Amino acid sequence: MSAGALRIPRSASGRGQVHAVAACYFVASFAALGLPPYLTEILPGLGDRDARWAGVLYVVPTVFGGIAAPMWGRLADRYGRKRLLLRAQLGLAVAFLLAGWADSLATFTVALVLQGILGGTFAASNGYLGAALEGPALSKALTLMQGSARAALVFAPIVVGALSGWLSPHRQYALLAVLPLTAALLLAALPEPEPVARATSETATADPTPPLVSLRALYALEFAFVFSTVISFPYLIALVDDRLPDTSPTLSGVLFALPHLCYLVAALAVHSRFRGRPRSGIVLGFVLIALGLAGHGVVDSLPALIAVRLLLGAGLTLGLVCLQVLAADCAQGRAPGGLFGSLEFFSKAGAVAAGLAAAAGSVRFGPAAPVLTGAAAAAVTAAATLLPSMTPRWSR
Repeated sequence: MSAGALRIPRSASGRGQVHAVAACYFVASFAALGLPPYLTEILPGLGDRDARWAGVLYVVPTVFGGIAAPMWGRLADRYGRKRLLLRAQLGLAVAFLLAGWADSLATFTVALVLQGILGGTFAASNGYLGAALEGPALSKALTLMQGSARAALVFAPIVVGALSGWLSPHRQYALLAVLPLTAALLLAALPEPEPVARATSETATADPTPPLVSLRALYALEFAFVFSTVISFPYLIALVDDRLPDTSPTLSGVLFALPHLCYLVAALAVHSRFRGRPRSGIVLGFVLIALGLAGHGVVDSLPALIAVRLLLGAGLTLGLVCLQVLAADCAQGRAPGGLFGSLEFFSKAGAVAAGLAAAAGSVRFGPAAPVLTGAAAAAVTAAATLLPSMTPRWSR
C-alpha cells in the first residue's frame, strides 16, 4: 500500500475527535460498570431478599450485548457509523431509565436485557474510529478507548458508592441515564467519518501485505485474553479476605484496581514500543498474566499480593495494547463495523465463560480456583500463539 493510500481526512480523524469519542465512552460507561457491583443491594428491594439472582443478572447485559454486537456492526457499515453510535448511547439511556424506575424483578431484568441489546457503545465507538483511521493511528486510538474503559472500571464504583449516601444504587440508574444522553449530544456535533483512501488494485497486487494474524486467531486471542483476566474479578475480594483477614474494604478496592491503573499509566508507552512487534508483546503479556495469576494462589502477605497484582497489570497492559494493534491490522481492507462487532461478541463470550468458570470453581475448590484456572488458560494461549498456524499464508 502506497503512502498516499494512508491519507486520513482531518475532519474525521483529528485528535480532538478521537478524544471526544473516548470521553463519551467513559461518560456513558459509568452506570454500566459502576452499578452492577451493587446488585446485592438493589435486588432485595425488588423482591429478591437474598439477592440470589445477582450472579445471573450481572452477566445478562454482557450476554445480550455480545449477541447483538455483530448485527449492530453490520448495520453501522450499511447506514453510517455516527448514526449507530448515537443509537447505542440513546439505547443505554432508555435502558438505564427503565432500570431506575423498575418496581419489580421482572421489569428490572427486562431493562438489563435492553441494556445489552440496545447498548454496544464500545464496539460502535471502535467502528466509528476504524472507518477513518488505519495502522498505528487506529491502534493508538483503540488503546485510548481501552484506557477509557479501564478508567471507568476504576472510578465508577467509587462514585456510585459515594452517591449511595443520599440516593440508592437502584435509583442511580435513572440519574445516571443523563450521562449517555450527554454523550449523545456531544457526539451529534462530530462529523460522519470519511473512509480512508485505499490503494488501487494494481498497487495492492504489486505490494501485498499479509495480516499479522488471521481473523480467526484474533477472535481466539480476544476470547482467551478476556477469559483469563476477567475470571479473577468476581472473587478477588474473597481471596484477599481469605489470605489477609484484616484487610480493609478500601485496601481491597485498591488491590482490585491496581492492574487497571497500570494500564492507565503505561499503555501509550507500551504502544510505542510494541506496535511494530505485537505478536511478541501478546505472548509476553499472556506469560505475565499466567505468572501473576498463579502467584495469587500462593501469596500470603500484603507486599507479595501487591507484587503479583502489578505483575498481572503488566501482562494486562501488554495484552490489551497488542490486541488493539492486531485488531487495527486486521481492520485494513475490511468493514470496521462488522469486524469490531464480531470482536465484541468474542470478548463478551469470554467474559461470560469466565464468570461461569469462576462461580463453578470457587464453589467446588475455594476462592483460589478462578485465578489458577486463568493462569492455566493464559499459559496455554501463550504457547499456542507461537504456532505458525496463527499467521495466515494469504494476503489481504
